[in-house]
Amino acid sequence: MGSNKRRWNNIIKIKRHPFGGNYLAINLFGFIFTLRDLDRVELNHELIHSAQQKELLYLPFFIWYGIEWFILYLKYKNWTKAYYHIRFEKEAYHHEHHLDYLKRRKHFNYISLNR
Repeated sequence: MGSNKRRWNNIIKIKRHPFGGNYLAINLFGFIFTLRDLDRVELNHELIHSAQQKELLYLPFFIWYGIEWFILYLKYKNWTKAYYHIRFEKEAYHHEHHLDYLKRRKHFNYISLNR
């Protein structure tokens, strides 16, 4: 199970999405809100977001995320395409199957991703 083997206590099961939409989980300030149990890959994706948020001291992460999404939305005129091009999502999706990624991840790795 890799680096996600330990029990993660910051998971909160919810019955409906706090912001609407059809996503499975959302990570807010290191707390993962999810509709169901996450598999190892899904959990790893969210834990990558936890690392990103922590290294940016949480609030700047959300400001950066929102601004970047808005700029990408203006560029692509498509919500989903903008979402998948956010550098934080690109890092999480690219490495979600590498269950030991967080053990070797370099800080601010999302900055060096190809745009």
